[in-house]
Amino acid sequence: MSDTPTGNEPPAYPGQQPGATPQPYQGQAPYAGQGQQYPPQAPQPGVPGGIKPKHPQATTVLVLGIVGFILCQILGPFAWVMGNKAIKEIDANPNQWDGRTEALVGKILGIVSTVLLVLSVLTLIAVFGFILVVGATGEFSDSSWETETYSGILAAFF
Repeated sequence: MSDTPTGNEPPAYPGQQPGATPQPYQGQAPYAGQGQQYPPQAPQPGVPGGIKPKHPQATTVLVLGIVGFILCQILGPFAWVMGNKAIKEIDANPNQWDGRTEALVGKILGIVSTVLLVLSVLTLIAVFGFILVVGATGEFSDSSWETETYSGILAAFF
């Protein structure tokens, strides 16, 4: 008979019976948590496995809010309205939907974008109104300096 193990069994140590499980050393107590398992987390009520899916519009609202804030302010009101709707649906069913943070951030960015849009429109109206008032008075139209300057600029490009 040889000391070669059969199957997946480890080889026997000197003085150990074949097939016996190893025991702690004499006088050594097992570690505090040895052999004990942590209890599993309890699942959320109403949701299998405790994982709630994100609201279908939460990420959309966030993307609209970011794009509206950075690139195209016209998307701000859409993010604001959709964010309000998504937050109301999430709050109505807190055990069903997740993603309230994304919807809230998108809504806030939508509000900021809408304010910037309104300020931009008011600024454009004021600038065009000023141009119309100054042009209607004709105060600068008879100036020879202005005519020479504009003709010089036009000649430089054409």
